[in-house]
Amino acid sequence: MSKEQTTGTLYLIPNTLGKTPENNTIPEYVLDIIRRLDVMIVENVQTAARYLQWVGNTVPEYEIDFLLLNKKTPAHETASFLNPLTQGRDAGLLSEAGCPAVADPGSELIKMAHARGIKVHPLVGPSSILLALMASGFNGQSFSFHGYLPIDKNQRQRAIHELENESRQTGATQIFMETPHRNEAIVKDVIKLCQPSTRFCTATNLTLPSESITSQPVSEWQQKNRESIHKEPTIFLLSAGS
Repeated sequence: MSKEQTTGTLYLIPNTLGKTPENNTIPEYVLDIIRRLDVMIVENVQTAARYLQWVGNTVPEYEIDFLLLNKKTPAHETASFLNPLTQGRDAGLLSEAGCPAVADPGSELIKMAHARGIKVHPLVGPSSILLALMASGFNGQSFSFHGYLPIDKNQRQRAIHELENESRQTGATQIFMETPHRNEAIVKDVIKLCQPSTRFCTATNLTLPSESITSQPVSEWQQKNRESIHKEPTIFLLSAGS
């Protein structure tokens, strides 16, 4: 048999962006794949188990090999997570929310899988980054995602200036995120520091009943009474291009 026939497949499994009464983001064929996997590479076993309970009809939890992968996992241990696949078992890399390896651990494991000739199969699911870009009205042909901005206030404000300048020079949309309890600080910094003509978008609780998307020039943000997004999962976008 060829190597492709004897090794398992690494499935990249998206998660919902939050709890909803019904499933409106994960296709049924993806759920069917999840339901047959008995090797799961996850960032948190407890939240992964809750997700599998939501999926329903999965392999019993006590029969699943949960392998813990986060930013602290050493490279040699990460590499060992591919052993079940080399033995012919399929495995799932599960995100905490949204898509695996996008603002989420897992890219190093995926690189190792490619290097060892293991098939990698991404599955369809929600990406808060792309959903926010779609809804912003900003340039969708050229954009950059920067992950989290610095925690230090001065460094964060410097980063916002740099993102605005980059957008002004290139026309590219600048996308970033923040730990939810610092959302309000980000909004206040952008309103205070950016030019009135710069457009700013907040996309909060995407795909959920409480979804809220506001996309306006900074000048309008300065004048409006806005709802708080404190502790609410949010994607931020800046556009200073013409």
